[in-house]
Amino acid sequence: MAEEETQPKPLSRSEREAAIKDKAGLVIVIMALFMAITTYFSNSYSGAVLKNMLKATDTYAFYQSKSIKQSIAEGQLQDARDPKRIRELAAKIERYESDPAKGEGKRELLARAQAYEAARDEAARHAPWLTFASLAFQLAIVLLSASILSVNNTMYRISEVVAVIGTVLLIQGIWLWF
Repeated sequence: MAEEETQPKPLSRSEREAAIKDKAGLVIVIMALFMAITTYFSNSYSGAVLKNMLKATDTYAFYQSKSIKQSIAEGQLQDARDPKRIRELAAKIERYESDPAKGEGKRELLARAQAYEAARDEAARHAPWLTFASLAFQLAIVLLSASILSVNNTMYRISEVVAVIGTVLLIQGIWLWF
């Protein structure tokens, strides 16, 4: 007598839907958590960009006012005849150029403004990675939701791949490894 091959009974649509819902529910929560983390870091870096841009702008404005004052003092120096007044104006001009004690000379202000710009640029390097990570997590959540509605395991697996890509982009956005 020939042995009968027993094939497993195919799952019904409701059984497949229940299986996908069980997996997808937890994955959606995890992706939403990763998206929240992405938003947190994105907002943090955006705030750093804005803060450093404003500080650089303020510092350059202070630098500019020092330059104007220095130019006025230089004009006064050309017209000065009194030796005491000449020494005072020369000292004032030198302080406008560099004042390490107060850190408010043009040299110090320029260095500070450039440091703010560098910090701004460093924070701005994170933004595109975090934007793409957030987009990937949103797309993965949409694909997961669609996989539940369409009872489609292929779409579920694609959403997992997109979530992994989002995770890599998030990691890159935080640490800038490559």
